Amino acid sequence: MAGDLQNGGARNGTPRTKICVYCGASGGKNPQHMEAARQLGTLMAENDIDLVYGGGTVGLMGEVAKTLCGLKGPESVHGIIPEALVKYERDGTYQTVTSANQVVPDESTYGRTTVVKDMHTRKKLMAEEVFAGGPGSGFIGLSGGYGTMEEIFETTTWNQLGIHSKGICLLNIDGYWDGIIQWLDKAVEEDFVRSANKDILVHATTAEGALKALREYRVSEATYKLQWGSQ
Repeated sequence: MAGDLQNGGARNGTPRTKICVYCGASGGKNPQHMEAARQLGTLMAENDIDLVYGGGTVGLMGEVAKTLCGLKGPESVHGIIPEALVKYERDGTYQTVTSANQVVPDESTYGRTTVVKDMHTRKKLMAEEVFAGGPGSGFIGLSGGYGTMEEIFETTTWNQLGIHSKGICLLNIDGYWDGIIQWLDKAVEEDFVRSANKDILVHATTAEGALKALREYRVSEATYKLQWGSQ
């Protein structure tokens, strides 16, 4: 684990491209959301991209992980989950190891899992893997609820503050994120977000478009050039 964070999961000395996918532990009512998760996992496999995600085996979380793991193997997927959420976001495909008080999942289906103590640690470790990743690394927001939205906006805020320079893309399936995109337009219009910073958070309507957006992502020149220590 520590080695992965230090070198971006490098193989043969080249940092791996890593994408953190934020998404719901529900599949939603519209089947297009689950299909988008499968398409994203498939395209990540085709492009040799590793997944970092919240460690769930249900809903969109599980679908992305299962799809990529099935095509590229357990080393392509790293889930990070707080211990308190295991019983809510995993479907029972794990066993408890009492000596270490850890949870060992079915790695052949969902990839590797790290169990952590709290939400802050989960988000910190997911972000650090992406920060250390190679070209095209970044964050994609599939459909989800409060937690998904919070993760997307925290990562976006970190970019604005100069903590990182990786791309963040909303994968807008069947207009799911239209309200957020419209809010961003309004925030710029009302001068709460600088117009130059509007594209810190980009959006796409297909998995292909989301991967392309991260590959072509350029950091706004209007972000705060602050000096940060260890976040």
